[in-house]
Order: sequence, then structure tokens, then C-alpha cells
Amino acid sequence: MPKKKQVVRREWTKADIQELKAHSKARTPVVKISKATKRTVGALRQKALNLGIGLGHQR
Repeated sequence: MPKKKQVVRREWTKADIQELKAHSKARTPVVKISKATKRTVGALRQKALNLGIGLGHQR
């Protein structure tokens, strides 16, 4: 059985949250934010949801 990848959790700093909010305002695609912040798309969406901000493209 292949070994499961170890999940490394990283705390959200004030700077991380500010960056996320800036990306939200700029309507940056989530995949681009994911690469820039080295966080998963799911993690970004969860945090945005908790902060009550939109992420990615809004219809």
C-alpha cells in the first residue's frame, strides 16, 4: 500500500489573510492564488468562506 502524503498544516498569518483579500478584490483565479500562496484550492476556498469573501470568478 502506498504511503499517504503527510498533511502539513500552516497557520494563517495576518499577512496571508491580507494577501487573500487582495486577490479576492482583484478577482485572481483560485489556481493562481494557490500557486502563489502554496496552499490548496480547498484551503483557500474554506478560508475565504470563513472570512465571508468571494474567491475566483463570480458569476
